[in-house]
Amino acid sequence: MRARPSVFAERFGIFAECLLTGVWIAVASLGVVTYPAAFAAGARHLRRRTGQVRGGWREFVADFRVAVRRGWLVGLAGWGAVAAAWTDVQAVRAGLPGGPLVGAVGLFAVIGLAVAGLRAAAVWAPGDRWRALLTAAGRRTVLDPGGSFLLVGGAVLVVCSALLIAPLAVPVLGAVAAAAVAVEERHRRRHG
Repeated sequence: MRARPSVFAERFGIFAECLLTGVWIAVASLGVVTYPAAFAAGARHLRRRTGQVRGGWREFVADFRVAVRRGWLVGLAGWGAVAAAWTDVQAVRAGLPGGPLVGAVGLFAVIGLAVAGLRAAAVWAPGDRWRALLTAAGRRTVLDPGGSFLLVGGAVLVVCSALLIAPLAVPVLGAVAAAAVAVEERHRRRHG
């Protein structure tokens, strides 16, 4: 009879799984527009892990293949939003009238879209349509500001990690995926 692992061992195992998942997400995101599918597969892997369901690299790859079928369009749209925000930043730097307001609105819009994308990826399952996921995630982003700010903090952590020690940003991606899963679970429990 196998002994049940201690609470410490179980939680440390989940933490280690988050870091490994971050590496998987980074590798799957090398296609530049594949990052939504990579996060969706990573989040689904972490949901399996916390649900005591076995799964590993093969399941992650299978989920990624399904998610990327339409998820690459979401990734392309995300890069379009980043390009629009970059244009807003350039308007601010050029000193155009109204530039600071346009820049602030653009920055908040990109942050909101990133949070909605993370929230959509956190609940993705095979067969889900990205448009419906993003619409519902957009509502949750606005209606659950606490959870949204937690995800903004996670994104800031990745950026700071990348600025301080670039390789550290790779495993931290898994922690952001885990945070998105936790935020969505928290929202589900509160609102049924």
